[in-house]
Amino acid sequence: MRHSWQVNTNTSIMPSTVSVIIGTNDKPAASADLADFFSQLEGIDGQLLIGYPIIGTPEGRHAIDAIFVAPNKGIIAIDLIEGSDPGPYDLRQDDAANKLEARLKTHRDLMRRREMLIPIHTISFAPGIHDVTRFAQADYVLTNRESLMAALDDCEWPGADQRIFDIALSAIQSISTIRSARSKRVVIKDDSRGARLKRLEDSIATLDNRQGKAVLETVEGVQRIRGLAGSGKTIVLALKAAYLHAQHPDWRIAVTFNTRSLKGQFRRLINNFSVEQGEEPDWSKLRIINAWGAPGGDERNGIYHEFCRAHSVDYYDFGAAKDLYGTDKAFSGACEKALEQVRDRTPLYDAILVDEAQDFPPAFLRLCYEALGDSKRLVYAYDELQNLSSESLPAPEEIFGRHADGSARVRFDATGGPRRDIILNKCYRNSRPVLVTAHALGFGIYRTPLKQGETGLVQMFDQPHLWEEIGYRKRDGDLHDGAHVVLFRPEESSPSFLENHSPADDLVQFIKFENATEQAEWVANAVAHNLAHDELRHDDIVVINPDPMSTRREVGPIRKRLMDMGIQTHTAGVDTDPDIFFKNEFDSVTFTGIFRAKGNEAGMVYIINAQDCNSSAWNLATIRNRLFTAITRSKAWVRVLGYGDGMQKLMDEFEMVKGARYELDFTYPTKPQREKLMIVHRDMTAADRKRLETGQRAVVDMLNDVQQGKLHLDDLDPRLVAQLQKLLQRDE
Repeated sequence: MRHSWQVNTNTSIMPSTVSVIIGTNDKPAASADLADFFSQLEGIDGQLLIGYPIIGTPEGRHAIDAIFVAPNKGIIAIDLIEGSDPGPYDLRQDDAANKLEARLKTHRDLMRRREMLIPIHTISFAPGIHDVTRFAQADYVLTNRESLMAALDDCEWPGADQRIFDIALSAIQSISTIRSARSKRVVIKDDSRGARLKRLEDSIATLDNRQGKAVLETVEGVQRIRGLAGSGKTIVLALKAAYLHAQHPDWRIAVTFNTRSLKGQFRRLINNFSVEQGEEPDWSKLRIINAWGAPGGDERNGIYHEFCRAHSVDYYDFGAAKDLYGTDKAFSGACEKALEQVRDRTPLYDAILVDEAQDFPPAFLRLCYEALGDSKRLVYAYDELQNLSSESLPAPEEIFGRHADGSARVRFDATGGPRRDIILNKCYRNSRPVLVTAHALGFGIYRTPLKQGETGLVQMFDQPHLWEEIGYRKRDGDLHDGAHVVLFRPEESSPSFLENHSPADDLVQFIKFENATEQAEWVANAVAHNLAHDELRHDDIVVINPDPMSTRREVGPIRKRLMDMGIQTHTAGVDTDPDIFFKNEFDSVTFTGIFRAKGNEAGMVYIINAQDCNSSAWNLATIRNRLFTAITRSKAWVRVLGYGDGMQKLMDEFEMVKGARYELDFTYPTKPQREKLMIVHRDMTAADRKRLETGQRAVVDMLNDVQQGKLHLDDLDPRLVAQLQKLLQRDE
C-alpha cells in the first residue's frame, strides 16, 4: 500500500517533517538536489543524513552517500550519482547494504536469532539522468527527481516498531557506543537509584535534529553552538571533531577547552566514535590540546603556546602574565600581546573546536581564528550562564573585528545552507525541576531584595528572546523590558522521562545544618548509603564545593569520615593528574571544586557550603553562577547543603520555586536596571576589595567619631559635605 506523501511547493505554508542534515561528501550537486527534494516532503517523519554514516571495513572507512531513516520505512541507503553515467550502481547498492547490515548486526537488540528486525532498502538517485529506464536493472532501483517519490513509496516495513527504530537510529549515529558508561552498571533491585539511573541513561540514545546538524553540518568560516547546561555541547563537539577527522584525515584539527578534566572525556568520546567507524584516531592530526600550554612536550602544549612558538613572538606563562596584566586579565593580556606582535601569519590548523568558550577571553578566540588557514573553520560552543566570571562573551563582530571597509569579519546571518549559529535548547541531563531551580537561583528570580522597591534579581539576559531560545515558553505576560512574565519549560525542551523516575521532592533538595561538622557527618552517611543500598557506583557520585579557594580544606573532614568507613575518595586535580576527574582504575568517589566540576556530570550530586553562594557583598553574579553550574552537574538527583543565614535565604528562594510549580515568575528589568545589576554585583580584584574595605572602615570610623562627639560636621570641608549629600540623594 502506497503512502500519500506530497512534495510541498510552498514551504512557508506547511513546514517539512523530515529533518535534513547535510554532512560532507564528494557529490555536492546530487546531495543538494536530494536535500531539496526531502526538505519539501510533507506528511512523513524521518531523518535524511547526507555524507553519513561512516562504516569501518577491512579496506578502511566507507561513507554511505546518504541515508534516510523513517519509523514506518526502516532504513533506506541512497547511492548518489553525479552526471549522466550511473556506472555499476548495482554493485554500489550491494556494497552499501552489506556494510550497513554488518555494522547493525553487532547490536543484539536489532536481531532475532539471525534475522534483522529492521529492513534495509537501497536506492540510487541520479538527478542528472533524464531517462533512468535506459539503465534499469532487475532488483535494483535507479531514480531521478521525477521517479524518487514512487521508489520511496515502495519501501515498506511490515510490523514497524518504534523501539527498534530508535535502537537502529542510535546505532547509526553511534550514540549508544560513545555514551557507553565508564564501567559496567550492575543492578539487582528494579527500583533502586542505580536501576533508575540505568533506565535514564538508556533513554538518551539518539541525537536530536539540532544536535545532528551541529555535528554534521560544516561551514567555511566560524560556527557558533549555544546551549544550556546538559544540552550535549561537549558530545556534539567530540562527534564533530571525529567526523571531520574521518572525512578529512589529512586535516590538522584541534579540540580545546577551559576545564582540564575535560581532556580525558574528549579523548574517550572521540576514540569510541572513531573505533566505531573502523579506525582509531590519528592523534598527530586530531589533537586534544590545552588552551594556554607551556614548554615541555606534547602533553603540556597549548594553542597559545604553539601560536607564540610558530610566530616567534613573546610567550608568557601564568606567573609572568599575572604580573603584567593582573590575575583576571592574565590570559587575555597574553593573547592580545601575541596578536599585536604577529606580522606574517602562519596557519597552524585546518579546523579548531573550542568548548566552554564563555570562560575564555575574546582575545583567545581571535587567536584561534588567526591560527587557521583561509577557511577559518572555527567552531565555538558556550553557555552564557556557566560563565564563572562576570564578563559576558561579546558578539562575533566585536570578538573577530572588522575589515578595512568597516564590514564585520564574522557574521551569523542566515544563508540557507549549513547553519552558522546553532542553539541547542533541549536539555538531556537535568530534569525540569533541577534546571528551573538552577536558573531561578542563578538569576535570583525569587531573591528578596535588600531594599524595598529594588529588584532581587542578580543578573539578566540583555536580549529577552534568549529565554525562548534556551527552551522556555511564556505562560503569562510578555518578554520585554519592564513587563511581568511567567516562563515554563515544555515537554519538547525538558523531556518528562528525565523527571518521571523519582518524585520531584527527591530530585532536588535543599538541606540546612547547624554547622560544618553536622554537614560533613550527613554527607558521609548519605554517600555510604548510596553505595551500600542504592546500587549507585562510586563514579555516580560527585561532591562539589563551590568556592575554588577552600575546596581542599572543606572536603577534608568528609573524606576522613568516608575513609574510616572504608570508602575510597579523591579530590580531582589534587590527588589526580589535572586531566583526571573520575578514577577509572579503581572505585573512588570524586570530590571537586567548581572549576573542575564544569563539563562533568553524575547521577547524585552533593553541593556543600552552598551558603558561600549567597552574599550581600560584591561578585554575587559570579558566585550565583557557581551554584547554577554545580546544580546542573546532576543527571538525576541533587542535594544543596549548607548552614547559617546565607543557606536559609537560599532555602527560602527554593521554597518559592517549588511554590511556583517550577516556573519563573518575575518582572523583566529595564536596561538601566540591568546596568545597575552589573555594577552592584560585579567582580572585584583583590586591590578593588582592599580599597573598598579601607574606604568602608574610614566611613565607619568617621560616623563613630561624629556620634561620640569627637568630630563635628562643621569640622569638615563644606564642599565635601555637599558632595556627600548629593551622592546620597542620587542613590535614594
